[in-house]
Amino acid sequence: MTTSQPLKSVAQAPGRAAERILLRTAREGGAWTVVLLVTATLSTAAQILFPALLGKALDSALDGGAASEWVIGCLVAVVAMATADALFELAAGAGAARGTALLRSSMLGPLLSWTGPGGPRATAGDMVSRLVGAAGEAGAVAAVLVRAALSVVPAVGSVVALWLIDPWLAGSFLLGFPAVVALLRTFTRDISDVSTRYQETQGRLATDLLEALSGRRTIAAAGTAGAETRRVLRALPELGRLGHGMWQAQTRAAGRSALLTPLLEIGVLSVAGFALAAGRITAGEMLAAAQYVAIGSGIGMTTMLLGRLARARAGAERVRGALAQPVMEYGDEPLPAGPGDLELRDVRVVAGGERVLDGVDLSVPGGSCVALVGESGSGKSLLAAVAGRLADPDAGTVALDGVPLRRLTHRDLRSAVAYAFERPVLFGDTLGDAIARGTGRAADRTPAGHIVAAARAADADGFVRRLPDEYRTASADAALSGGEVQRIGLARAFVHSGRLLVLDDATSSLDTVTEHRVSRVLTGALRDRTRVVVAHRAATAARADTVAWLDGGRVRRIGPHRELWRAEPEYRRVFRGTDAVEEVTP
Repeated sequence: MTTSQPLKSVAQAPGRAAERILLRTAREGGAWTVVLLVTATLSTAAQILFPALLGKALDSALDGGAASEWVIGCLVAVVAMATADALFELAAGAGAARGTALLRSSMLGPLLSWTGPGGPRATAGDMVSRLVGAAGEAGAVAAVLVRAALSVVPAVGSVVALWLIDPWLAGSFLLGFPAVVALLRTFTRDISDVSTRYQETQGRLATDLLEALSGRRTIAAAGTAGAETRRVLRALPELGRLGHGMWQAQTRAAGRSALLTPLLEIGVLSVAGFALAAGRITAGEMLAAAQYVAIGSGIGMTTMLLGRLARARAGAERVRGALAQPVMEYGDEPLPAGPGDLELRDVRVVAGGERVLDGVDLSVPGGSCVALVGESGSGKSLLAAVAGRLADPDAGTVALDGVPLRRLTHRDLRSAVAYAFERPVLFGDTLGDAIARGTGRAADRTPAGHIVAAARAADADGFVRRLPDEYRTASADAALSGGEVQRIGLARAFVHSGRLLVLDDATSSLDTVTEHRVSRVLTGALRDRTRVVVAHRAATAARADTVAWLDGGRVRRIGPHRELWRAEPEYRRVFRGTDAVEEVTP
C-alpha cells in the first residue's frame, strides 16, 4: 500500500516509535491541523484576555464611567471563544478521520501479508482490536496534541497577568505551582500504565470472541455455549478493574485539584485583599486575579488532556506492534517467457524453533504435475506455500523459469502463480465475482465465458446453474457445502492464466467421482501449466507425472507413484485409511 510504507518505516526506526507515529498522524490532518492550531490559539488568547476585560468593566462601572466598551470587549471575547471552540471541534473530527484512515490503511498491509509459516505473531482478534480501537484512539491525537501544547499558555499567561497586576500575586501563585506539577506527573504515570493494559485486555477479549464466532457450529454441536460464554467473558473482570483504575486515577486527580485550586485562590486572594486595602490594585483587578488563578491552575482540563494523550499513546504503541509485522518485499525483475520450470534448491524453513523443511531440492519441469505426498506434519502445505511465494524460506532458493521468486515484481509473480486451498474463502459479492477474483478483476470486467469455463472445469457449473440467480447469486446467500465451496475455489484458480498452479489439498472435500473429474482436467485441459498438488489420496498421486515423497521435512524420494507404491511399504502406509481401490489401482 502506498500509505503503509512511510508509516511503517516510522514505526520501525529506533527510539520512541509511538511518539513518532502520533506526530505523523497529526500531520496527516493537513489543513485541518492548521485550523486546530489557529482556533485553539484564538480561543486561548480570548480566554486570557477575558478576565482583564471583565476587571476593566467592573472598575469603570464602580468609577461611574462608561463601561460599554469593556462590556463589548467581554462579549467579543466570549463570542471568539465560542466560535473558535466550535471550529476546533469540526477540525478535530475531520483531522481524526484522516489520521485514523492513515493508521488503518497502513496497518492493513502487514495484517494481510503472510511472510512466514506461522503468519502474524498476534491473533486475529487482537489485530482487529488494534485496527478498530487502537487506531481510533491514536487517530484523534491531533486535537489532543494541539490542546496539550497550548495548555501551558494559560498558566504562563496567568502568571504574567498576575505579575502585571501585582508582583506579589504572581509570587503567591508560584509558591503553590510545584504542587500542581507533582499532581499532574503522578496522574500521567498512573493513567498511562492503566490505559495500555486496558487496550491489551480488550484485544484478548476480541480474540476469544472471534474464536467463538468462528467455531459456533462446533459449540452448538457440543452443547458448550455456556462454557464458551464464560471463556469469552473471562476478561471482563480485569477489564472492569482496569476501567475502575482509570476512573480512580481521574478521581484522585479531581479530588486533589478540588482541594489545591481553592487553596491557591485563597492564597492569591488573601494577598490581593491586602493589596486592595493598600490601594495597589483595584476591585476589578482583584476580580481578574481570581479568574487568572482558576485559569492558571486549570488542573481539570489538563488531567483530561493527559488522560486522552495517554490513551492515544497506548493506541499508537499497539499500532506500532501491528506495523512491526513482517511484510512481503518484492523485487524489480520481470518474469521472462518460459514453460514454468520450478526449481527449489536447499530450501529450509524454521517454525517454532524447529526445521519444518530441511534441505529440500525439487525440480518440476514446465507443464508437468508433481504430487506432494507425506504424513501429516511432513511439510507438504508449507512446501506448497514456498513454491508460489506465499511464504519465504529461511534459506535456499525458489526459482520460476530461472528467476528467484524474491526478485520478481509483485505483478509478475502473482500473474504467474495461482492457488487453490483446502478451505477457500469466497471474496466478492456474487459467485461469479468470487470466481473472477482469480483474474484479479471483478466479474463485470472478466469475460463471462472464462468464468463459466473455469466453473465447468471445477465441476461447479451444474450446481451454480441450479441457483435462482446462477452466477449472480450473492455469495452470502448461497448455502454451499464444503465440497461446493472447494469447487468454487478451484474455479477461481482455474480462471487464472498463470503458468504455475498450486493446489494445497484443494480436493479433500470432493467425493470420489467429482475428484476424478477435476483430476482429469488437471491432467488434460490444464497440462500446459506446471502443477503442484498436495495429495492425500492415492488416486490423486497416481495421476501426477511424478511424486515428491516428504518425510520429516525432507524429500525422501522422487518418482512415479506406481514405482513408489510397489517398492516402498512406508509410502503405502501414507495412504492408510483411503479407499482400497485407489491403493490397488494407482
